[in-house]
Order: sequence, then structure tokens, then C-alpha cells
Amino acid sequence: MLRWALYGLAGIAAFVVLTIVVGWSLPVAHRASATRSIAAPPEQVFAVITDFARYPEWRTGVTRVDAAGAPKVGQLIREFGRNGEIPYRVQTLEPPRRLVMAIAGSDLPFGGTWTYDLRANATGGTDVTITEHGEIYTPVFRTRARFVFGYEATMNGFLTDLENRGGRSPFPQNRAVWGQRSLGQRPYRPLS
Repeated sequence: MLRWALYGLAGIAAFVVLTIVVGWSLPVAHRASATRSIAAPPEQVFAVITDFARYPEWRTGVTRVDAAGAPKVGQLIREFGRNGEIPYRVQTLEPPRRLVMAIAGSDLPFGGTWTYDLRANATGGTDVTITEHGEIYTPVFRTRARFVFGYEATMNGFLTDLENRGGRSPFPQNRAVWGQRSLGQRPYRPLS
């Protein structure tokens, strides 16, 4: 019995070491993108994306956002939720087509920017593309991001919440239209 316990511990230790070695071999920086079509015009989508204080109403896992006043370049946003506190700074604000947010905390195991590009589409809606230029400083997290949950996971979560969160749309006048759509009908399109 003791022998099997030691084999088990050795296996766990080998897995941890392998995870760290693989993480060290991966680059710190990465680029990833995800796109989703939203059934609302760009002006409306941009207004929702930049209304940071209201994120807890429609974003999964966000419990509070500290954001004072109208959005502006240089503004510090503090988002609180299941991942703790994450500070962001608005780098670019070009309504209704582009928003760039940078992680403002230096004590986090990751950093980088999210660029939101909004384009009107042929159906009267908006194609929203989020591009992450990210850095993951910890080898274990690099391995997990690359091989377990993927670089696009958080972006796809944001886009899913933006598109339709439990039938509640952040765009009230489009609630009936959004309620008829499912993720199976509208898969994200990663960009390369």
C-alpha cells in the first residue's frame, strides 16, 4: 500500500515538473482573437461595452466595478469578481468603433491589452472582435492557458455574456431577437 502511495506521489511530482518545464518553453507573450456578431448597431454595443459600472448586471463572474464618470482615455477601472481585483486603464477610446484596455496592475500573474473592434455588418448588427495581446508570467499558468482552457476563453466568455446572458440582453429593445439565438447557431470565429 505504501509503495502505491509513493508511486502516486512520484507521478504527481512528475506531472508538476513537466507542467513547469512546458510552461518555461512557451513564450510569455501571445496574441489571440475572437469575434461574435451582435444583433445591435455599433453605437449601442459600444455604449454597453464602455458602461463599465454596469458590467455586474450582465457579465458572468463580475461582482463590482469601480469606474468614475464617463469613459475617457487614461481612466482607471477596477473590476472585482471571481478572479479578485483586476485594474484596467483605458488606452484608446474611439466611439463607436474601437476601445483598447490595458491591465494596469503589475502584481498580477498576467498582463497585456484587449482591443475591441466594432464593425457594422450587413444585417444591421455589429461584428465585435476582441484581440488580446497578452503576457503570462508564470510557467504553470502559461501551460494551462495554452493547453487547458485556451487563450480565447475569457474573450469568448465576454462575447457570450454580451450576446446573451441567460436570455437577458444588455440591449433591452433587442431582447426578443436575442432570446431566439443559441451559441450552437452562432459560433465564434477566431482570427489568425
